[in-house]
Order: sequence, then C-alpha cells, then structure tokens
Amino acid sequence: MAVLTELKQQIEELALQLVMEAPGGRPEGAAPSWMPVLEHLRETAERERAPQIAAAAAAIVETVRVSGGAADLEEGMARLQEAVEAEERAPDDDDAGTPLGQDPELLLDFVLESREHLANIETQVLTLERDPHGAEALNAVFRGFHTIKGLAGFLELWNIQKVAHEVETLLDRARNSQFTVTPAAIDVILESADDLRRRLAHVELGLKGETPEAPGPNEPLLARIGALNGQPAAVAEPAAAVLRLAVAVEAAESVDAPMDLPAPTAAPAPDSESRKSETMAVKVDTAKLDSLVEMAGEMVIAQSLVRHDPDLAALKNPRLQRNVAQLTRITTELQKTAMAMRLVPIGPLFRRMARMVRDLSRQFGKPVETEIQGEEIELDRNVVQELTDPLMHMVRNALDHGIESPAERERAGKNPVARVFLKGRHQAGQVVIEIGDDGHGLDRGRILEKAVQKGLIAAGDAISDSDAYSLIFQPGFSTAAQVTNVSGRGVGMDVVRRHIEKLRGRVEIRSVAGRGTTFVLRLPLTLAIIDGLVVGVGKERYIAPLFAVREVLRPAAETIWTVQGRAEMALIRGELLPVLRLYRKFRVTPRSEDPLQSVLLVAEVEGRRSCLLVDQLIGKQEVVIKSLGETFQSVTGIAGGAILGDGRVGLILDLERLFQEGADGAGK
Repeated sequence: MAVLTELKQQIEELALQLVMEAPGGRPEGAAPSWMPVLEHLRETAERERAPQIAAAAAAIVETVRVSGGAADLEEGMARLQEAVEAEERAPDDDDAGTPLGQDPELLLDFVLESREHLANIETQVLTLERDPHGAEALNAVFRGFHTIKGLAGFLELWNIQKVAHEVETLLDRARNSQFTVTPAAIDVILESADDLRRRLAHVELGLKGETPEAPGPNEPLLARIGALNGQPAAVAEPAAAVLRLAVAVEAAESVDAPMDLPAPTAAPAPDSESRKSETMAVKVDTAKLDSLVEMAGEMVIAQSLVRHDPDLAALKNPRLQRNVAQLTRITTELQKTAMAMRLVPIGPLFRRMARMVRDLSRQFGKPVETEIQGEEIELDRNVVQELTDPLMHMVRNALDHGIESPAERERAGKNPVARVFLKGRHQAGQVVIEIGDDGHGLDRGRILEKAVQKGLIAAGDAISDSDAYSLIFQPGFSTAAQVTNVSGRGVGMDVVRRHIEKLRGRVEIRSVAGRGTTFVLRLPLTLAIIDGLVVGVGKERYIAPLFAVREVLRPAAETIWTVQGRAEMALIRGELLPVLRLYRKFRVTPRSEDPLQSVLLVAEVEGRRSCLLVDQLIGKQEVVIKSLGETFQSVTGIAGGAILGDGRVGLILDLERLFQEGADGAGK
C-alpha cells in the first residue's frame, strides 16, 4: 500500500495545481504548470510497477503536448481514474485464496460467523421494511455490517470490506436521522448481503483448495450505495475528477490499518445475558457430532444385548436387575441427548423463505405479508437441508398461482395485501410444517380436466377432494395457463413429494375455494432413528417403517381375491389393493402359506395403498438405521439394517421399491 500513499500525495498536488491554474491564464504554447507533477506521477508509477497508471499518465502527457484541449484532458483523467481503480482491485482479486500470512482457521471462522450475521441481517431488514423507523432492527443491521467490515479489513478481504463499509455508512446516516430507509434502500441492502454471501462462498471454496470462478465486480453495487449516500456519480470538470482520484486512493490506503475507526454512534455493548450465551456456545465439527451419535447408538444396542441376555435374566438377582434398569435409563438418556445435538432450529429456513416471498411479491406486483410461527421448532440438520427445495417450490407456486392480483382480491372483497404463512409445531412425535396462503385455492374442476387429458383418471370417475388435490404431485402435472420464469412447467410438486417421502415424511393438501391452500408436511425428528413394526417371515425379521403403515389386520376368507388366476388382491374397506407376499420376494420359507394364518400390513407409498403379507407381527421398536454397505447395495426392497433387542439383525424394508417391482423382482 506504500505506492498508493505516494501516488495519493502526488495526485493531491496535481489536483491543487489544476484548481489554482486560472482558465486562459497560461500563455499560448506554454506548458501547463501542473505538467511536472504529472510527469513525476508517471515516473513513480513506473518505478513502483503500476503499469496501468503509468500508461494512463503518459497518455495524458502526450495528449496535452499535442492538442492541449480540455476535452482531451478530461478523457485522459477518466482513463487515469480507471487505471488507479484497477490497481486498487489487484490485491482484492485474491479474496478466494488464502493470502500469505493469513490463518486458514481464522478465515473459516470468519466465513461461519459472517454467515450468521448475514442471516440475522436478512431477517432484520425484512422487519425494517415493514417499519422503516424501527430503531432496534436498524441497529441490528448496522451492527452486522459493522462487524463484517472490521473482520474483513483485518483479514485483508478488501472487496468484502468495501461493500460492508459503504452499507454501514448508509445505515449510520439512517441511525442519525440523515437518511430515511426507502424500498430502494432495502433492495440495495439485501443485494449487498447477497453479494457478501457469494464472496464468502468464494473464500470458503478457496480454503478447500478449489479454484472456482471469481465473483463479478461489485462496482455497480457500490455505485448504487454511493448514490443513496449522496455521492455524485460523475463530475465533468478535470480538477474535480482528479480530486475524486485523491479520495479513492485515500480510501484504499485506509485499509492498511488493522481495524476501522469506530462509527460516530457506537454500537451498544452486549449485555451480560448475550455474553453468557456466547460463552456457552461451542462450534463442533459435524463429523465429530455424527460419530458421537453413532457411538451412542452402538451403546444402546450393547445395553439391549446385555439386558436380553438369557444367562443374565436367569440370575434373578434384584440388585443386578436394578443396576441393569439404571443402565438402560442412562443409555437411553445419552442417546436422546446425542440426537438432540443434531437438531437445529427451523427458523433460519423459514426466514429464507420469507426473503423469497418478498422478492417474488415485488417481481409479480403482488403485495404479500409473511407470517412465521414456530421458529424455535428443531429438526435434524439433514432434514432441514433437504427441506429447502420443497419449501421453495411451494412458496413459488403460492406466489405465482395461488395468490391473486391486488385488483382481483379487491373485487373478491379481500385485503389487497395477501398473506403467506409458515408454521411449525410438534405433534405425536413428529414435526408438522404448514405452508399456506389466502389466495383463491386449488381449482378442483381444472385439476380433474387436466388429469383426464393426461390419462391419469377416466372421465366421470368419482374421486374425493383429497385424491383430486394429490394429482398435482404427478410428474409433469401443471394447470398453469402459461409458463413463467418461476413456475408452470409441472416439475415442482412431484419434486416436493419425492423429497418429503425420502425424508420418511408425508405431505397433505387442504384447500378451500376462494380462501386459500395449505400444504401440511409431517416429518420425523431425525433420520438416524426410525420407528418401525418388526414383522417375522419364517425365521427372518424385517422392519416396516411405521410412517407408511396405515393398518394391520388378520385377513378373513373373503378378504383375499385372485385376479385372472395370477395377481392377488385384498378387499380392504371396499377397495381392492394389490397383495405382495414377502416370503416370495425374498425367497424364504414361511411359517405358513395360508393367508388366513398370516398378517396383512396395509401401507401407503406415493399416494397408493398396497398390502404386505407376513407371518406375524412381533411388535413396535425404535431402531438405529445401519447401512449394509456396497455388498448389498443392489438388493431391491431393502433400505438398511438394524440390530434388534435380542441381538438379531433386522432388515429395514424399502416399501416403495417393493411395491413397484412386486413379486417378480425377487431379491437376491
């Protein structure tokens, strides 16, 4: 940065000479009084290996010597300014790598901490948009950018520091009542947060040794922020252009300092409660966390083996039984605690959806308010990650298809400002998420018409509302009149159902014409443990995922039917359902081939119900899912394995694949 310091001094001198030279005061043919300063500037740039600045200065010297015109001088100064800005950016272009002398761990901590700040900034900006004079939200956004700016400057990430500094200046003016937060300012602040997020991702990839494409220049964004700050976009006079150069170099030089000067209004110091919460939070590598959960599961299995050991049970020692019971309680509690460490709040995901609602509402010209409830509800972090795409599809559909235009809403007697809500709650050991809107609801008639056209149903079929609404989950199904850049291609809702069922969850639709539509997602708390029904076929044990089982029954003589002497069907509550005999699928010897001596499991997968015939129902058990490895990867109908309480291995059934292939696709 020493070269910028010397150039700054010379440009200041050049600016002074330009301002002091009166127009027309130079004798004809005489060299300008500031020419020696410009020559010295060129020599300094050449000596300090700043070729772009040296070339621009040399071009000005040659132009003035040939023509001496003011217009030529102004054009030359513009080129000189571009050259200086290019030299300023030179050290910034390496943001993604690990600059010499920087600690990769510090950079990674900076990336993680900055992402947390940006998530909070996004939430507070949406609050600020609803109440532009809200001091609490304004201060929170200011503190976030101020922290990012200081850390980025310390770590020499200049592109990140410049954007954060400019936004911080804008927010400080708003805090001092020198600027009113407008919708344009909200747009710029959110775009700045997006720009910082992209650059953080670039830094993170650089730390991993990857060489991703560098983010684009942020000069247009900085210009927009500068315009809001009252900075002029361009000045015609050459002297003013040179003065701008002096300011630019001075700003670039200021990053030599390890920390920025404090803002005029200092951010409030954190109270004792916030300091206490900070000291209680520890960042742990997710791989270590997963290992802890795995070992806790192994401990539970080992404890179960001990508890069911026949030799131990034969001792009939009350003290030993009490100790074993205490061990059971401790290991169960340990497993619950380990599983809870994998849980993360769903609030950040909801807030991302709120940002999307805000952006899409502006794009479509539909004013929409977002209502969020249950932000504190926690889910397995893997479940939260997998939920992003389904929620995005449902929110897009709500804004594009579900919510009417303001004029249509007024004609229907509705509030012109529509409402989108995201709610989370616990229910019966599951997490229930609701995504809905107060739009016009699903058009049952249009859905059925489209389904008949696609051959999904026959014309005149009696179909319930629930089944009719479920048709929108079919691949390629869309009732949109035209395709937009957001939705309408029929590739969204089938993705939603596939993702939810992959998470061992279910999705339901509730819709009332003229009042809106609600999607209800029912999800397990974690993917590492599954509630299952343990069933027996011959000497083998299998586990059917409980979330897919609708009922269990002992078939009667009139229940089982044979269609054309081949396919077996079960008449369940007036509906014929296909039957799959599990012993045929896996080629094991059953206890009895008589269905009247067996048990039927009625399961529902992808909206279709089928029956699974097994020998016996052993019970319900919560099991830790184990991978079977590459050896059994090609076995269809098996999703994994689990160690049962008696030490035996039970195979977890993949009901979707089982029912798709039927008995013909026998397992290997």
